[in-house]
Amino acid sequence: MYASDVQSSPALAAELEAVKTLYRAFSEKNPDLVDSILADDWDDIPLGPGQEPGPQGIKPIISSFGEAFPDLHIAIHDVVQTPGKVAVRAEITGTHRGELFGIAATGKRVSVRMHEFHEIADGRIKTTWHMEDWFGLFMQLGQFPAQA
Repeated sequence: MYASDVQSSPALAAELEAVKTLYRAFSEKNPDLVDSILADDWDDIPLGPGQEPGPQGIKPIISSFGEAFPDLHIAIHDVVQTPGKVAVRAEITGTHRGELFGIAATGKRVSVRMHEFHEIADGRIKTTWHMEDWFGLFMQLGQFPAQA
C-alpha cells in the first residue's frame, strides 16, 4: 500500500491514525488517548509484566514508561497497511531517569526497536501482536530485571 493510497482512502487513513495515536499516548505520556482507539476487548499479545488485559491494562504501562523515560519518544520508521491491518516498524528512544521493571534509573540514553501488527475493526484497534527488543534494552542499561 502506498502513501497515496492511504491519502485517497478515508477508512485507511483513519486506521493508520488510530495506530499513530497508540504511539502518541506513550510519547505524550497521556494514557487516556487509548480510550478513543482501542476496542473494549482489545487483545495485546503478549501482555507486559504485570499488565492486565484490555485497554485499561495498557494505561499503567504507558504511565510507568513515561516515569522511567521522561523524554520517551516512539518514532515510526515503516508502515505496511491493508484494510483492517497495519504493520509497524518503530523505535522507542529515551533517557532512563526512573525505575523500570525494578531497575533503578541509570541515566543512560536507550534505543529499542519494535515490530507490531495491529488488527482494526470498526475504527478501533482490536488486536496488537508485538515484539520489542527487551534484551537490547537491558544490555544498554547494563542490567536485567531480577528473576523470581
